[in-house]
Parts: sequence; structure tokens; C-alpha cells
Amino acid sequence: MKIHLVPIGNSKGVRIPASVIKECGFGDALEMRVENGVVVLAAARQVRAGWDAAFASMAVASDDAPLVLETLENDFDVEDWTW
Repeated sequence: MKIHLVPIGNSKGVRIPASVIKECGFGDALEMRVENGVVVLAAARQVRAGWDAAFASMAVASDDAPLVLETLENDFDVEDWTW
């Protein structure tokens, strides 16, 4: 399919046909990147997509230990800081 660039302010853009939007599953936001001189558009990923499954997998593997130790006491805490 051949399409034309259209002026949009100081930039240019393309109109994506509705059939292509539907076939690709595009929503209101897209991710765009350039790979070897080719513009690639992809459906935007949701932030933190898949985290629930990853955390569940970590729990099953007993790999869900706290990331921050509760006792990170140092000399400053003991000698210089007043609680």
C-alpha cells in the first residue's frame, strides 16, 4: 500500500487506514522505533504488563524475598543520629 506524507505543523505524518488499525490492534497510543532505516509501529505496551504473573512465578519458586533488608543499620545511625 502506498501512502503520502501529510504536513502537520513543522512535521509530517501518515494516515493509517482503519482496516490496518483494526488488524494490528492499535489503540490510542503506539510505539515507534527505527530498525535499519525502517519505521516500525507497534501497539503500545501497558506499563507493568505481566508483572502479576511474574510475581506469582517468583512466589512459586520461593524467589520473592524482600528486596530491602530491614536492618541496614550503620555507624551514622548508631553514633550520629538522634531518634
